[in-house]
Amino acid sequence: MLRYFCFLAVILGARSASAPFIKPCQTTDNACVVSSAQAAVPFIAPGIPELGVKSLDPMLLEEVRSDQGGLHLLFKNTVLTGMKGCSVDAVKMKNNKQTVTIRCSVMLKGDYTLSGQLLVLPVQGEGPYTIHIRDIVIKAFTEIETVPGADGKPHWNIAKWRHTFNVKTSTVFDFENLFNGNQILATPVAEFMNSNWRDVMQEVAGPIVHAIVSNVVDGVQALYKAVPVEELIVQ
Repeated sequence: MLRYFCFLAVILGARSASAPFIKPCQTTDNACVVSSAQAAVPFIAPGIPELGVKSLDPMLLEEVRSDQGGLHLLFKNTVLTGMKGCSVDAVKMKNNKQTVTIRCSVMLKGDYTLSGQLLVLPVQGEGPYTIHIRDIVIKAFTEIETVPGADGKPHWNIAKWRHTFNVKTSTVFDFENLFNGNQILATPVAEFMNSNWRDVMQEVAGPIVHAIVSNVVDGVQALYKAVPVEELIVQ
């Protein structure tokens, strides 16, 4: 059960056992662990440069591509904000497998290029975009192993990970310059996107949500590399 606290402390901001924003918990006290993890979110969100942890809020996604269902989509220079407001909904652990559930409301702004078929409508455009996502619930499933670190001490390592996501409340899409600014063509498509946001999210959001989770996993991995297990375990 010691891994339970280790994973939560690391994924949500512990730099060492002396980090002032981490409240030590008994490993069997799930309520304490979740509360402590929640308190750490705003500390890790800006990043921890001295440990190689990049900023998660704002988060830069330089390029994300999606080609599925006849729709070709490219997001470039996307800036994601809102991660510091994420809530930790649940934590589960069994052996070396952990599941962390977080709920966030975020905004993405960047540049897009798209063409092809969006569900039942043809679509084409290139320009700035904004997406507001309210209450996206992300579950991250990880497998943890122990490896020797550069300091000769045992360190945690993420051997495998996967994720799922589900938007609970709403998504608002704003793609500027659809059909090269032809409002006769663009307006019905924009209205369709926002009236059918759940279906559109399933069509376009998978790769960009994967990129977001991947950045979080990279941050966790950097912390594992920097902090030995002995500094993460509650004795």
